[in-house]
Amino acid sequence: MDATSTASTNLSRIRTIEIVESSVPKKKGRLVSLGRRARSVPLSAPQPCVDPEVLMDQLKDKDDRIAALEQKMADQEVGWEATRKQNEQMMEMMKRMYPNEQFS
Repeated sequence: MDATSTASTNLSRIRTIEIVESSVPKKKGRLVSLGRRARSVPLSAPQPCVDPEVLMDQLKDKDDRIAALEQKMADQEVGWEATRKQNEQMMEMMKRMYPNEQFS
């Protein structure tokens, strides 16, 4: 590419911009109805085919992990409830032992 072809390209761009600006309506000094120009649009790569059995195995594994996590959370809830009850019992005992003290 030489200087002459670059100059003519730039000149045609300038002229194109002038044409667009003169023909497109403006609102608050900005051109209306022009979206952003995509400089590079990535093309979607074709997705490889996946064996349905592999997908089903992955889903089963995922379901098993979810079930295990749900069970773990339920077990933690039971433990927290037991701790809460124990804390309440301790607080009641402290109030009985020290009736003049203020506990929060």
